Amino acid sequence: MSMRRDRSESDGAALLASAQDDQASVLELTRDLVRIPSRGGIDPYGPILGVLEDWLRGAGLPYRRLAGQDAADLGLVCEIRGSRPGPRLVVDACVDTAPFGDEQAWSDSPTSAAVRDGWCYGRGTADSKCGAAIFLHLAARIARSVESLRGELVVLLDADEHTGEFGGAKAFMRDAEDRGGVDGVMIGYPGIDHVVVGGRGVVRARLDVHGVSSHSGGRASSPNAVSKAAALVAALDASLPVSADPGFGPPPKLSITEIRGGQGYSQTPDLASVHVDLRLTPQFDENAARALLRERAGAVDAAWPGTASTEITEVMAWPPYRLPDDHRLSTALLKAAHDVGLQTAPKVAGPSNIGNYLAGLGVPTTAGFGVDYMGLHATDERIRIDSIPPIQAAYHRAVLDLLG
Repeated sequence: MSMRRDRSESDGAALLASAQDDQASVLELTRDLVRIPSRGGIDPYGPILGVLEDWLRGAGLPYRRLAGQDAADLGLVCEIRGSRPGPRLVVDACVDTAPFGDEQAWSDSPTSAAVRDGWCYGRGTADSKCGAAIFLHLAARIARSVESLRGELVVLLDADEHTGEFGGAKAFMRDAEDRGGVDGVMIGYPGIDHVVVGGRGVVRARLDVHGVSSHSGGRASSPNAVSKAAALVAALDASLPVSADPGFGPPPKLSITEIRGGQGYSQTPDLASVHVDLRLTPQFDENAARALLRERAGAVDAAWPGTASTEITEVMAWPPYRLPDDHRLSTALLKAAHDVGLQTAPKVAGPSNIGNYLAGLGVPTTAGFGVDYMGLHATDERIRIDSIPPIQAAYHRAVLDLLG
């Protein structure tokens, strides 16, 4: 046991030194990527994919573009094949970003890639352009020692993530069916303190609430769809039947995210819509969420005679997931983080993410471990530059353990 620990610590130190040698190059590529706007659903993805292709060509690494069913650019894939059969392991970082928000509120332009006081600023620095730069440098390192590699390391740089459509990841998974499948995915979402080993699921639904229209100035009143919707919101805001799920992580949650109804002043509205986001756990799953919506909408309908029943349209559903405590994917990454000196712990995330999508396909996934950051999706998004080497070294160690 002692000999193995000494070797592991030595390996971790060597890999950390290699990652420190790469740090300036990783930061340079990160800044190049940040300078190119790639907001999901707003900017074209071709320009940023072109910069990544230039880097891959310069490094002598193979790559191919991913396209959607409409031929739109959705990402890049770089595959490093080992000399022996083995698993197909994917490291993934998205290269599209959240919107800029109020650009005047930023200390520098969201695409400035400014470096100040040990931090690099700009939209996408954290989520997840630095992750993309780290994974490309990791691929370049791994490509130098393919003779000792089993299986295949795949770097996926996907776009269309921040739209919520996950077009790049879906295009990759369609493509993967013809290339031997996927045995595990590690996503480089930011955060140095935790390896995300699961996530709450989600059900999103639109509830169309019916009333009866009439002239707002008439003598008689008719059932107002907006008022009925307000009653439904109050019913939905009541406590959930499950408050915690021992052994999983964060509890279930229901949020009202949008209400629409009525127009102008002269008509009592006959239709209003309520958008609901429910976060799921194993004890409060998709079926439980659907049943709760039906039950509470039905109770409000019963209290409003003379109106049509509320219609529930589900627009999205992902199950919750959590890797087993002893799963090799997460244990390898946690051990690797410790080997390079990080005090990283497992965590189940509150938000849903690509990990939920992949888990629904039966693909084991860690959905977060990356650089230290502040301002994610917010003003002055930034990363701590000196957190780059330990993240790269940890992923390097984990890949060697999983494919060595």
